[in-house]
Amino acid sequence: MNRVYLYIFVMAAVTYAIRVLPILLIRRKITSPFLRSFLYYMPYATLAAMTFPAILSAAGGLIPSLAGFVVAVILGLRGKSLPVVAIAATAAALIVSFL
Repeated sequence: MNRVYLYIFVMAAVTYAIRVLPILLIRRKITSPFLRSFLYYMPYATLAAMTFPAILSAAGGLIPSLAGFVVAVILGLRGKSLPVVAIAATAAALIVSFL
């Protein structure tokens, strides 16, 4: 049981260090355009890297998952709202899985 507390302490220390170290090490404004754009797009790239593999296995098969993904991308690029995109993508994956 003591190891569980050790694991929790190590996880808390690592999480705290990840959040505090940038504040302590970078005190002035970042002026590099490359670094600013890199830091701007990093959350989007991380979210895509975590989400895309799950999309391809979400509907139980590759074909229904791709159908839902294609519908979601098309509706998203056309500026539809998130509920509309989610419902349409789910419906497309469901319809293709029944075929």
